[in-house]
Amino acid sequence: MTSAVAAAPLTLRGFGVSPGRRAGVVARMPDAPPAPSPEPSAPGTDLEAAATAVDEAAARVRDALARAAEQASGDAADILAVTAAMAADPSLADEARRRVLENRSTPARAVWDAAELVAEQLRALGGMFADRARDVQDVRDRIVAELLDLRAPGVPDLGAPFVLVARDLAPADTARLDPERVLAIVTAGGGPTAHTAILARSLGIPCVVAVAGALDIADGETVLVDGSTGDVVRHPAPEAVERAAHARPRRTRLEHPGRTADGHAVALLANVGDPAGAVAAADVGAEGIGLFRTEFGFLGRTAPPTVQEQVAAYAQVFAAFPGRRVVIRTLDAGADKPLPFVTAAGEPNPALGVRGLRTSWAHPAVLDDQLAAIAQAAASSSADVWVMAPMVATADEADAFVDRCTAHGLAHAGIMVEVPAAALRSADLLDRARFASLGTNDLTQYAMAADRELAGLAQLSTPWQPAVLSLVQLACAGGVARDRPVGVCGEAAADPALAPVLVGLGVTSLSMTARALPDVGAVLASVTLDECRALAALALAQRTPDEARSAVRASLGDVLDELGL
Repeated sequence: MTSAVAAAPLTLRGFGVSPGRRAGVVARMPDAPPAPSPEPSAPGTDLEAAATAVDEAAARVRDALARAAEQASGDAADILAVTAAMAADPSLADEARRRVLENRSTPARAVWDAAELVAEQLRALGGMFADRARDVQDVRDRIVAELLDLRAPGVPDLGAPFVLVARDLAPADTARLDPERVLAIVTAGGGPTAHTAILARSLGIPCVVAVAGALDIADGETVLVDGSTGDVVRHPAPEAVERAAHARPRRTRLEHPGRTADGHAVALLANVGDPAGAVAAADVGAEGIGLFRTEFGFLGRTAPPTVQEQVAAYAQVFAAFPGRRVVIRTLDAGADKPLPFVTAAGEPNPALGVRGLRTSWAHPAVLDDQLAAIAQAAASSSADVWVMAPMVATADEADAFVDRCTAHGLAHAGIMVEVPAAALRSADLLDRARFASLGTNDLTQYAMAADRELAGLAQLSTPWQPAVLSLVQLACAGGVARDRPVGVCGEAAADPALAPVLVGLGVTSLSMTARALPDVGAVLASVTLDECRALAALALAQRTPDEARSAVRASLGDVLDELGL
């Protein structure tokens, strides 16, 4: 008679995108429903009624997503609004209606085939439009489920906390995850700056993406997930599970202004996407807002909001931070955020196309109205309002934006550094611009020529890349040359191990999802400015991002272990 032998621990490697260690039982995200039968509608079917059923199902899905967006805030609200707008896109429903009426397709099959056509068109466009194909498939699955009276796709509910394992997560599913039920997330797809990663950080859920072997993990299996190192351990040792169960709870509030152990000030700010997000950031102790994404007021519309609509929204944000810094980013349309009133359809490579500030070249009134609204809201507020433009690449563009802001009475105008050219020549761009903020997501994407949403390129899409760190250093050097502050508002700022490296490279402020502020503040308070500079030099001396990250984490080892990071 033989006794059962416990399986030995097996470590899978992925990319840690949201810190924390958790262990728990796995729940697999169910696969999408199978394709409906291609058999045509039965003879005698009322085809007009069948086509109407498509419209009604699409409307119900759109309304459900829109309601979810209204109840959410920040990144989750933005992403749900985009998905709702996709469900409302007439091109999908119109193509499905045509197939019902002309091909006698059943409503479910018509939606399936129409969605595949739209998704294929997006994939053919490449770049960030290709990433939206996944969203189309999510909307397709929801409409098909509505038509067939099936349970809509979504996260399973075990009745107890669990580790969610999935091929990938649709943005609408990720946006509605409950941190009380989901201990950690493991996906086979995705990248360090994909929607799943961004939302996991904002929710405070440990997350590892692009995990080879993730789909071999079975329902009911116990795994240990380390969202800092990117390790996913199958069959972990009982003592490791016990340690994870008693890990230090995540800090929930930033108790002191950002500073190093020797008193060097580093402003710790929040990235927010709507007025509710600003209130939540103030509640956790953010010193201000380093990135207010104004797209929330423009998404899902066929015309831009009026000046007065914008004034009302900005005033709410300013009211949450009286006397403190609020950095407003002007409309960042284009690429993965097409808007019919400023972006053109059919760009062959939208990630390198007319996006950000470039949309104002053909549509100057949209930017002027936005600046007028910001100025009007700022005039009746005590907030310290700064304004910055996205996707600035040249000194001429920076100067033109400063002139536009000055014409509206906005004196503190700055730029986003997302393009390598802007980092390389930052001193020129900061000759007149008052500040710069590094958007590390796009800076990494453009520096490494790697779509940030593609799991197959995840190893390239990390701000730990030595080349990206060198660009950060150059951008900061340009700020020093012109006596201008240079901050980071990309997701890199939320990595507690990377934060001191960024400070050592010369970054003056860090802006991130509000949940990350307490952890980043705790790490900075444990190191001196000279230690930050030594960590920056250590990272820059490495040949690969893994070596850079490992070297810094090893140097910070005791600090990170003490803080549970």
